[in-house]
Amino acid sequence: MSSTPTVTPVDRATGTSRLARAAGHLPAVPLRWVRPLLLANLVGEVGIVVTGGIVRLTGSGLGCSTWPECQPGSFTPVRTPASSYHDLVEFGNRTLTGVVSVLALVSLWVVLTQWPQRRRLHLVAIGVLAGIPAQAVLGGISVLTGLNPWSVMPHFLLSMVLVALSAALVRGARDDVSGPGELVVHPLARTLALGTSAVGAVVLTLGVIVTGSGPHSGDADRPARTGFDPRFVSWMHADAVMLFCGLVIATLVAVRISATTDEARRAWTMVLLVTIGQGFIGYVQYFTKLPEILVLVHMLGASLLVVALTFGVLSTRRHPV
Repeated sequence: MSSTPTVTPVDRATGTSRLARAAGHLPAVPLRWVRPLLLANLVGEVGIVVTGGIVRLTGSGLGCSTWPECQPGSFTPVRTPASSYHDLVEFGNRTLTGVVSVLALVSLWVVLTQWPQRRRLHLVAIGVLAGIPAQAVLGGISVLTGLNPWSVMPHFLLSMVLVALSAALVRGARDDVSGPGELVVHPLARTLALGTSAVGAVVLTLGVIVTGSGPHSGDADRPARTGFDPRFVSWMHADAVMLFCGLVIATLVAVRISATTDEARRAWTMVLLVTIGQGFIGYVQYFTKLPEILVLVHMLGASLLVVALTFGVLSTRRHPV
C-alpha cells in the first residue's frame, strides 16, 4: 500500500503524518504490549467471521428482524415465551462488532505512537478502523434485504479484507523502523506471490458463491439462494483451487531457491500447509453433504489462508509496511 498526501498529509522535514503528530500527546503503548494488542485485533477480526458463520449455519440471520435495531423499538432482543435462540445468536454477532471496533482503535493508537513515521502502517490501521462501520452497514443491508446472497457475499469478502489488513499490522510490528523496501526474493518469485494471492481472491469469491447457492441460507424460514446450480459452482470453485495449489507450490519453490531470509521460506511453507488443510476440508464437506461443523471449520480455514497469504506476500520484501 502507498500513502497519499490527501489521506495523511506529511511533514516533509520529519516524515511524520499530521495524524501521528496529533496523536503525539497520547502515551505510547509499552513495547511488550504492542504485538499482543495487534494479535488481539487480528483474532477479533477472525472471530467475527466465525461468529458470522455460526449465525448463518444456525439459521439465525434474521433472528434480529431489523437494523440497526434488533427488533422494532429495541436495540436488544425482546424475549418472549415463544422466543428461540436465533435472536440471541444474531445479537451476539452484532455485539462483537463493538469489541473489534475497540481493538481497531487500540491498534491505530499503537501504530501512531509506536511508529509515528511509518505512514503506510498508519494507512493500514486506518483501513481496519474504517472497514468496521462499512461492514456494519453491509450487514444491515443484508438483514433489510432478507439475506439476499448478493448482499451477504460482499459482507463476507470485506471481512477477508479486514483480516488481511489486520495480519499486515501484525507483520509490520516485526520491524522496529521503516527502511528500504528491497526485495528479498527473485523478482519472478515476487510476481508469482502476487499472482497466487490474486487467484486466492478468486477462490474465495467462488467459495462465497458456492455458499450462496447451497443449503445454508442463514435463515431457517425464508431461504434466499443465488439460483446457480450448486454442483456446477462447486466444481468451478474446485478447479480454481487446483490452479491455486499449483501456484502455491510454484511460489514456494521459487522462494526457497531465491530467498535471502528464512522468514519468506517459512511463510510460504505455511501457505502450502493451510492450503492443503483447507482443500481437504472442502472436499470432505462436499462429499458429506455440507455438515454445519465442517462448513464452519472451512470458513475459519478461509480466514487463516488469508492470514497466511498476507504474511507470504509481505515476507518477499524487507520493511513492506
